[in-house]
Amino acid sequence: MLIPKQEIDAMSVLALAHMGDCVYELQVRRMLCCRGTLTANTLHKDTVALVCARAQAKAVRRMLSSLSEEELAVYKRGRNAHSHPAPRNTSEGEYHAATGLETLFGWLYLREEQSRIEELFALAMEEKK
Repeated sequence: MLIPKQEIDAMSVLALAHMGDCVYELQVRRMLCCRGTLTANTLHKDTVALVCARAQAKAVRRMLSSLSEEELAVYKRGRNAHSHPAPRNTSEGEYHAATGLETLFGWLYLREEQSRIEELFALAMEEKK
C-alpha cells in the first residue's frame, strides 16, 4: 500500500523509528540466516549484538557519507528527537544515532525504497562480512 509522501513526512519520529527498528532487525536476521546453518541461540545472540544501539551507531558512521541531503535530514530529525533516556551500557550519543538510523530505515521502508534500504544496509555491515 503506497502511503503518500506528505503522510510519511508528517509522521512522528518515534513512529518512523518504530517501523525502522523492525526493518533494520529484519535485514540483520536475513543476513545472518543467509550465512548458513547456525543454531537458534547463535542467531539470537548475533542479532542482538548487531541491533543494539552501540552497533547501530557504528553502522551509521559507515554509511553517513553516502546519504543524500534528504536522507541526512531524516536521519538528523531522528537523531535529534527527544526520546527516553539511553539504556544501560549505551551512551546518549549512541542511542540518538541509533534512533536516527531507525528513523531513516522506517522512512525508506514506508516510501517503498527497498533497494535503497539494501544498499545502505550493505554499507552499514561492510566491516561485519
